[in-house]
Amino acid sequence: MKALTPAETRDVILDSVADGVFTVDANWRITSFNRAAEQITGVARENAIGQRCCDVFRASICESDCTLKQTLLTGRPVVGKPIFIVTAEGQRVPISISTAILQDAEGQPIGGVETFRDLSVVEQLRKELHEKYTFADIIGRSPLMRRLFDILPEIADSPSTVLIEGASGTGKELFARAIHDLSPRRKGPFVAINCGALPDTLLESELFGYKAGAFTDARHDKPGRFALADGGTIFLDEIGDISPAMQCKLLRAVQYRTFEPLGSVEPVKVNVRVVAATNKDLGQLVREGSFREDFYYRINVIRLMLPPLSSRREDVPLLVEHFIGKFNRLQEKNLAGASEEVMAILLEHDWPGNVRELENVIEHAFVLCRGSLIEMRHLPPSLRRESDAEKPTGKSGLTLDALERMHIIEALRRLDGNRLRAAKELGIHPSTLFRKLKVLNIEPPEQDGRKRANSGQRRPQ
Repeated sequence: MKALTPAETRDVILDSVADGVFTVDANWRITSFNRAAEQITGVARENAIGQRCCDVFRASICESDCTLKQTLLTGRPVVGKPIFIVTAEGQRVPISISTAILQDAEGQPIGGVETFRDLSVVEQLRKELHEKYTFADIIGRSPLMRRLFDILPEIADSPSTVLIEGASGTGKELFARAIHDLSPRRKGPFVAINCGALPDTLLESELFGYKAGAFTDARHDKPGRFALADGGTIFLDEIGDISPAMQCKLLRAVQYRTFEPLGSVEPVKVNVRVVAATNKDLGQLVREGSFREDFYYRINVIRLMLPPLSSRREDVPLLVEHFIGKFNRLQEKNLAGASEEVMAILLEHDWPGNVRELENVIEHAFVLCRGSLIEMRHLPPSLRRESDAEKPTGKSGLTLDALERMHIIEALRRLDGNRLRAAKELGIHPSTLFRKLKVLNIEPPEQDGRKRANSGQRRPQ
């Protein structure tokens, strides 16, 4: 057996460690980078060695409060500090870091070492336990989703009523929870109710509660959802399915934040933020006379329209990766991903059930898959039949690389060749975009668009 050099021995040892490990010299240049560090950051070892650590990690503390720098200045190690890093693909990953000084044989500092542990699984389990989400948990990097992300913090910061419209399976409740968790009311309760699942009599008692003796078997006072949501947010899902009579009763509660429990003559005032959602076109229902116009304009103060998955197909690979990670945790498997053939079919499908349908497809595949990769045979029969059918039009036959190439070219065209802006819109690091231009044989634009953008910024006001 060939004897290993000291450097090779060091790499073998570091690669056997489950945590990410890297070392830097006195100039903050990375001198070693183990396999776990590659997996967590998405950065290859050869691309990391020799780079400044802040250029590789792009962590939440790199610019203002570098932990490794503090360790080298003070001599005090840090253990288990939680931070976020941004991977090479633009994903935000929670990690915990520990730091220490590297010293030579004479005890003089020659650099530093940092270990870090991926906390994604812990973070996800914590959120599932407490049902707490932020807009960062809404999966998507398409232009349509990014526009929603841009305005979501401002919407959350206001007290105004919000109407979320979108087809079934587009994530309306997830957006409602994000609005609550980003708002000043985040410490208050988030109370949800499906208004379309209950008849008027039950819905009224669920929303407004009742007093003892209000009806047979009402032996005790029961607070309604509005009372339970006091100081927080109430989410009225499927608001388009309630009757005009119930709309009239809700109108006063939404407008004045007051209501009367069943059996009571005293109004109750609450401090709640109202978020409503529907999969119907309320404007059309108003025109047809089946939805009250006054109630429509009361809930339609701020309107969010969630796009169907068919109009943001570039988010499909990201969602597939997310659901594979989710079911890996839940089912204790270790699937690596989906085959290129499967991904092409998923990108071509129209997804009438939207994100919920895609999640069901991935769960179906998990039940059947015994290997490490989701193949065509693991998909539901309807998708397999769809893939076998001859399609005279559409994107049938495109490979995953061809679809990715198409999205990159379209982004560059739309942004006048500005590669930095294109990378941001596509949700990837600029260096990743430059690499994909070469791999996918995309001719770089003659102009990168920065000159036009800069000249536009210098125009007199």
